[in-house]
Amino acid sequence: MPPILTRRDAILGALAAALATAGSNGFAAADGDLDVNGFLALSTTLTGAPASLVDRDVATTLLGGFIATGNGDALKRLVADPTSDRELGDAIVAAWYSGVYSTGKGEAVATFDHALVWQALSFTKAPGNCGGETGYWSQLPG
Repeated sequence: MPPILTRRDAILGALAAALATAGSNGFAAADGDLDVNGFLALSTTLTGAPASLVDRDVATTLLGGFIATGNGDALKRLVADPTSDRELGDAIVAAWYSGVYSTGKGEAVATFDHALVWQALSFTKAPGNCGGETGYWSQLPG
């Protein structure tokens, strides 16, 4: 069972997310800090997913987690050169596909039904999401 997110972790994550969204457009804010728009652009580059599939709220949460775990400077380097830190790049891709990220105190779920894994698995959907009216699965798609 994953660790329970404490109140302190939630507050720190929210603070990191608020700081991450302080910028405006582009990969980095004017003061050189990575903003959520920059993280979204980096995420689409690393995952290969279209921008329409990477959710802004999830990006805010993930960016806050990566900053809270001390990866802010590495993220800036990764923006400049997406091949500069393969381990961090892989962690970003894994977070988008699984919906799980590190808070510095353990793992937390940023999203479940918006995780990219459900887009990659075209033959299924996230459990708990309705696929249609009762019995929809008994008919061939068409």
